[in-house]
Amino acid sequence: MQESVHRAVRELVAESGRDGLTVPLVAARAGVTPSTVYRRWGDLQELLSDVAVERLRPEAPPADLGSLRADLGAWAEQFFDEMASPPGRAYIRDALAGDPDGSNAGQCSEYAAEQLRIVLERAAGRGEAVPELEVAMDRIVAPMMYRILFRPGALPGVLTGAGASPGSQGGVEYARGLVEGLLAEG
Repeated sequence: MQESVHRAVRELVAESGRDGLTVPLVAARAGVTPSTVYRRWGDLQELLSDVAVERLRPEAPPADLGSLRADLGAWAEQFFDEMASPPGRAYIRDALAGDPDGSNAGQCSEYAAEQLRIVLERAAGRGEAVPELEVAMDRIVAPMMYRILFRPGALPGVLTGAGASPGSQGGVEYARGLVEGLLAEG
C-alpha cells in the first residue's frame, strides 16, 4: 500500500504539479480510500514528507576511486549537486515540513552519514588516516545543507553566471573546498 501511494504522489506531481495535489486525488490514483491515507500519514504534508525521505535515499554506495580525497570529493560533488538541484531542495523542504518529531530529518541525516561511513571505512581499510564520522558530517554535510536551506540565493554555481546550475564549476569548487578543508585539519 505504501508503494502504491508513494507512486501515486510521484505520478500526480509529475503530471500536474503540487498545487492541486490532495489526499483524495492520491487515494484514488493509488486505489485506496482517503481514510486509509489519513490513518497512515495524518495529512498531505506528512505524506509528502514520507515520499521525500524515500526519494532522498541514496540508490548506490559511493564510488570507490582509490583514495579518501578522491572518494570524498566525488561524493561531496554528487551530494551537493543532487541536494541543491530544484527537485532536491523541494524534497528537503517536504521532508522537513511534514516532520513533527524530527524522525524524517534524522533519517535523511543517517543516509548521508551511512554514505560517509562507507567512504571512511574504505579509506581506513587502505591504511589512510581518516577523520571521525561526525567531524566529516560537520565539515562537509552541515555547511552544504545550511546553504541549501537558508542561503539558496548564494549557492555556489547559481550566481556564477546566467543559467548556471549547482553542478556548475562553482558547485564543484565549493564541494571540493569543503573536502580539502576537512582533510587539511587531519
